[in-house]
Amino acid sequence: MSNLPANVRKTPKWVWFSVIPVFGGLALVYAGSKANFKSWIWLGLGFTISSWIFSGNQIGFLIWIAQIVTSFSLKNKYQLKVNADNLEISDRRIAQLVAEHRGRKIDINTASKDDLVYGLDLPIVYANQIEEIRKEGFIFTSLEELVEVAGIPEKIVHDREPLITFSYDIKQDYGVSWRRLNTYSEEQLIAAGIEPKAARLIVLERQKNGPYNSVIDVKKRTGLPLSYYQHLI
Repeated sequence: MSNLPANVRKTPKWVWFSVIPVFGGLALVYAGSKANFKSWIWLGLGFTISSWIFSGNQIGFLIWIAQIVTSFSLKNKYQLKVNADNLEISDRRIAQLVAEHRGRKIDINTASKDDLVYGLDLPIVYANQIEEIRKEGFIFTSLEELVEVAGIPEKIVHDREPLITFSYDIKQDYGVSWRRLNTYSEEQLIAAGIEPKAARLIVLERQKNGPYNSVIDVKKRTGLPLSYYQHLI
């Protein structure tokens, strides 16, 4: 795990305290209490009591060595648990580790901006785009919509998949797609329920500057609210 974030690789102070003979097991008790790992508390107490009983002989020495090895082997797990909300999500593996130790996922449709920025480690520009789209009544149902509707790069979404959930995740109509805004003629858009002026603007902008990259791109380039074409998404 050498490529873990720096704040996870850092050795916490309690690990160094575990090196103390006899009473070093109490460092595991502390770590278990802070990270809410009850098994660590019992393990630390076991090391402490055993070290006290067998202090001064070879068994006590072996217990001391086991205590140190155990503490160092658990430090990354401890750091992941206590820092789970403050880690840089550099790849999918980190996100998976964070998800396992955080014990919860972030609902894209109800998350606050802080959850999106700090919980998912999303750049604030994408958090703002998600909020903007939600305010217009759009409900995200899949990772693909984060890419196609919110315009978030696919790699960023893919890396964070283990941390993401949707309050509504089954789309009722699999035949609809915002990409029709790139292919429909002005007449087809009007027939699909878009107002004539809006349909003309969508087509003219598309002809002038090329296909739209996402729904947020449609909104930015045309200035039309999402409500004008939400039924096509």
